[in-house]
Amino acid sequence: MAKKKAPEEGKEKKESSQSEKNYTLKDLPGVGDATLKKLEEAGIVSIRNLAMYPLAKLMDEAGIGEKTAQNLVKAAQDIEKMGFKSADLIWEKRKVMKKLSTGSQNLDDLLSGGFETGAVTELFGEYRTGKTQLAHQLCVNVQMPYEEGGLEGTALYVDTEGTFRPERIIQMALAHDLDHNNILKNITVGRAYNSDHQILLIREAPKIIAERNIKLVIVDSIIGHFRSEYVGRGTLSIRQQLLNSHIHDLLRLTETYEELAVVFTNQVSSRPDVFYGNPLIHTGGNIVAHGATIRIFLRKGKGEQRVAKVVDAPHLPEEDAVFSITEDGIKD
Repeated sequence: MAKKKAPEEGKEKKESSQSEKNYTLKDLPGVGDATLKKLEEAGIVSIRNLAMYPLAKLMDEAGIGEKTAQNLVKAAQDIEKMGFKSADLIWEKRKVMKKLSTGSQNLDDLLSGGFETGAVTELFGEYRTGKTQLAHQLCVNVQMPYEEGGLEGTALYVDTEGTFRPERIIQMALAHDLDHNNILKNITVGRAYNSDHQILLIREAPKIIAERNIKLVIVDSIIGHFRSEYVGRGTLSIRQQLLNSHIHDLLRLTETYEELAVVFTNQVSSRPDVFYGNPLIHTGGNIVAHGATIRIFLRKGKGEQRVAKVVDAPHLPEEDAVFSITEDGIKD
């Protein structure tokens, strides 16, 4: 007996063919040169970017009236079909999701294949636990072929503490027999000098992500400037609001661009009320904890060894993995 055709199959094919058209901001009703310029100055350069932008933020940053902003966002969301979808479609997408190798098989196994694209990963721990070293290694690995654990893309590195070192990138590149000059050219570095500058760099990231084929965004570290500029309980509320907005800017990047992984490093502080167990806790409070998709705690092991523990992830168990920091980079 011939299999019955699903009643919605024809409709789905029609919608699929319509969605294949590459819409631009100019295709939206009411978007002229003036409005287009306002959107681009606010860092909104694509339909998907606009569809996920908060209405109040769009009005404030692009200087667009409420009615116009509502119409633009609604039109963009309609084009992107940002409604409900069945779980099997989400599963199909996750099955082909790319992951970025760390260089350590132990660490890759802990993360079920490597750092996820479409997710924000937090690395936190004390100083010299490997946060910045791992960030440097990812900048090299992201440029490698898919079959070797890379994403065949480039990296964007927001350096908030002045710890980015081209010399370390060269060492890691040479260990893979790669041309270090090309590797360095494919890493775009922004030195953030204060928290406002840090926020601005991320908001301007969409202007260059597609142009430079960026597949990895690093923020090292996310909290440093905020901790030094907002001191005392009186400023805590303002700090957390800004930090929350900043992390959501990072989350929107992962939703906007295919095959983009976002990683930020974070510092720790010691809790004086803990007498048993680990007194170290990440900084930034629940704002940071809820903002990151996957959270990894790093600590020192013996000699060159470091221990990574998955603290929070929607799909991974709380397990440890041991890796090493060598002259050649991150290894088992």
